[in-house]
Amino acid sequence: MGQLTQGVDIVVGTPGRLYDLAANRSLLLQNVKKLVIDEVDVMLDLGFRFQLNNIFELLPEKRQNSMFSATMTEDVEILINDNFIEPEFIAIALSGTPLENIAQSCYPAPNFYTKVNLLAHLLKDKSKYQKVLIFMDSKKNADRLFEALEEEFWKDLGIIHSNKSQNNRMAAIERFNDNASRILIASDLIARGLDLANISHVISFDTPKYPENYMHRIGRTGRAEKLGESILFYTEEEEEWKQAIEKLMEYTIPELPFPEEIKVSKQLTLEEQPRIIEKNPHKKTQREAGPGFHEKKDSNKKTTNLGGGQKLKIKKAKKYKKPITRGSKEMNMKKRK
Repeated sequence: MGQLTQGVDIVVGTPGRLYDLAANRSLLLQNVKKLVIDEVDVMLDLGFRFQLNNIFELLPEKRQNSMFSATMTEDVEILINDNFIEPEFIAIALSGTPLENIAQSCYPAPNFYTKVNLLAHLLKDKSKYQKVLIFMDSKKNADRLFEALEEEFWKDLGIIHSNKSQNNRMAAIERFNDNASRILIASDLIARGLDLANISHVISFDTPKYPENYMHRIGRTGRAEKLGESILFYTEEEEEWKQAIEKLMEYTIPELPFPEEIKVSKQLTLEEQPRIIEKNPHKKTQREAGPGFHEKKDSNKKTTNLGGGQKLKIKKAKKYKKPITRGSKEMNMKKRK
């Protein structure tokens, strides 16, 4: 805060904190000449769209914008089209080029818990799977996998994602780098930029929706001229995304036969369970008129429905000039006398 009040040339910050400072006028943005957003796809995935849009409104219209993104997602394209004029796209390198020192393979599996059984079977070979980084598509599935493996591999197992505290994340990374654990489960977002060395295997437990994410995953192994191995698990629903990865790489990932000794689980996650759409029992259906419905006779067509017995009495009272009611009991007694 002290440096901001004295004046600075460059400010680096997260979207939320930057907007808070600008909102309370601790940071003035009207003279900003250049805006740089790094890892914009990650920011949008973490839910910072609102803060980014608000920051754009506080910046001067004439400025230079630079954004860096590992994947060109639909959300990134919307952000660019809504806020920038005639943007120019620059590709630094062909992200789909497969690395020669990474051996790739894949396994088909019917569901989540069959993948768990397959993974547990592979991880039992400690001599081969010495340092394994397992990528998950979500925090929920990362926790689900950790719980499924914890009983058998608790000494070797660690997990990191954005819902874990900073201390827990740092402790898990330190144990992994120091070889105190050999298995680390991570979400795509939290693993960006982490310094993890000497990884023997990268296992994509799920198939990423964006093929560029697959390239970033497997790039964690096979570094410093060392050989690495990448294994992809995919279900029938994920096969389309696997094909997109192969199209980007111009390379068909070799498929390994599913081991016969692995149990195919019948247990399904909530997301995998078929959805049953129940019919509304209270919804009325229109029926065609049967023989009980017929046209009125000509003699009955003159009669007008007044909407109820009371209205019919009022009409008769006017016609014969009789009172609508016979009055109170006290008045009737006076008339009789």
